[in-house]
Amino acid sequence: MNVGDRVRLLTGREEGIITRLLDNDLVEVAIDNDFTIPVLRREVVVVAAEETKAFGQSAASVAAEKKAASSGAAKAAKAAGVPAAPASAHKDNSPAPLPAAKNAAPVVQKGVYLALTHQSPELLAVQLINHTDQEVLYTFGEERKEQYRALGADKLAAKAASAPLGHWHLKDFDQWPALVVQLLPYKLNSNTAYELLTKRLQFKAASFYTSRQPNVPVLQREAYLFQLDEKPAPPAVIAPEKLAETLKAQLTGNGPAKPAALAPEPAKPIVAPHHEVDLHLEALRPEGAEGMSNTAILKLQLDAFEDALSRALATNMHEIVFIHGSGNGTLRKELHKLLSRNRDIKFFEDSKKEKFGYGATLVRLK
Repeated sequence: MNVGDRVRLLTGREEGIITRLLDNDLVEVAIDNDFTIPVLRREVVVVAAEETKAFGQSAASVAAEKKAASSGAAKAAKAAGVPAAPASAHKDNSPAPLPAAKNAAPVVQKGVYLALTHQSPELLAVQLINHTDQEVLYTFGEERKEQYRALGADKLAAKAASAPLGHWHLKDFDQWPALVVQLLPYKLNSNTAYELLTKRLQFKAASFYTSRQPNVPVLQREAYLFQLDEKPAPPAVIAPEKLAETLKAQLTGNGPAKPAALAPEPAKPIVAPHHEVDLHLEALRPEGAEGMSNTAILKLQLDAFEDALSRALATNMHEIVFIHGSGNGTLRKELHKLLSRNRDIKFFEDSKKEKFGYGATLVRLK
């Protein structure tokens, strides 16, 4: 059994996807209604592809795909600010089609892509697609709070897709890490060498749901698709006669210095925030909010909150107060939701009710 295999429980009719190998006898399975459970290996059986061809999709799989399509359509429409079509408008109960986006996704050209495909309505598999005529060496890792962790490396054949590199839940979208992928195309016996390309992806809701393609290359199924090898200029080619000389200079430390534009910027010292951080719009944007939507204002406030909280944690502050006001409670609710998911928070509570009422939150840090 491998991560990504579809399995069926021997003690019931449920099917799911293996998301982790816990030990020699135990695996973690995400059931199609999106909760994960540990299961003994001897209590599950892999669902063979031949079974689907012979008997068709199971009712659970069909229901899962319909739910995935409708869920994705509703979220995409919401992100685009367009109301979803009512279910009654479709006689066959099929999911409502997405409204036409203002900026439609481009036709998939040759290149290397990151694809996220539905394994169930809320569970996505992460894969790499090599839609080129040459092989590609790659590394794959994630970045959380500026800490990088390598997850894998392999070779990807031309016109091929990798095995699932990870499984993510849509319900945890705001906690997804940034992905870091390095690509090095090559062709055996070729007389050219290419620069290593590094791509960092941090997903945003608005662009994520508009990236959906109905039939991506190689996989031949619907996926959220992101190109990794987009560059303003083609990869730099090193002339064969200069290759040995360049490699020797780099190995001996006598290679040419990198251009100033590519040199890493010196690390800036982290400055602790004030003990009380005012998130009111007039404090964050004294020039006013003319032309800003409510969504843009909320994003500005949440960005300021996350920046102050991360600096407070980095500088070992014991506590910090966020002044958000009472208003309609939207900002307070969003802050409390983010704080409840942060493991570096000891607790939080309404602060100084005699001064702020319910308009400020005290956060005690670990």
